[in-house]
This record gives sequence, C-alpha cells and structure tokens, in this order.
Amino acid sequence: MANSAQAKKRARQNDSRRLHNASQRSAFRTAIKKTLAAVETGKYDEANAAYQKAVPIIDRSVTHGQIQKNKAARHKSRLNAKVKALKK
Repeated sequence: MANSAQAKKRARQNDSRRLHNASQRSAFRTAIKKTLAAVETGKYDEANAAYQKAVPIIDRSVTHGQIQKNKAARHKSRLNAKVKALKK
C-alpha cells in the first residue's frame, strides 16, 4: 500500500497507464484480426483496405513502446503476404 504522497501519485499513474496500454494492445490485436478476417473472405480490395488501416496502428504500437519494431515488421510482412496472395 502506498504511504507517501509520491507513492500514491505513482500508483495512480501506473493504473492510468496500465489502462491506456491495455487499450492500445487491444486495438493492435483487433486490427490484425480484422485484416485476417478480411483475407478469409477472399476479397482483395477489402483485405487491402483492412491492411492499410492496420499498418498505422501497428506502427503506433512501436512508437509507444508496446511492441518491438521487429515484431511489428513481422506482423506487417505476414499480413501483407496474405493480402498479396489474394491478388493472384
């Protein structure tokens, strides 16, 4: 339990940041799932549009320190490969 004013403030900050991080993480996962769902439909235009919306969300996760840049690159690469496979 936080006793000092400094510790109480730090606990409040940690709670608010934890909630914000959870929201960002959820948005990241949702963007990936929406892209994969669009790929499953087999329609290139929908899948490409979903991928284009997902890329900034994935990049934002990196700049905010949610994930590492290699993980973001891996997700983007795999999603893009699945989207491009539909074009053939």
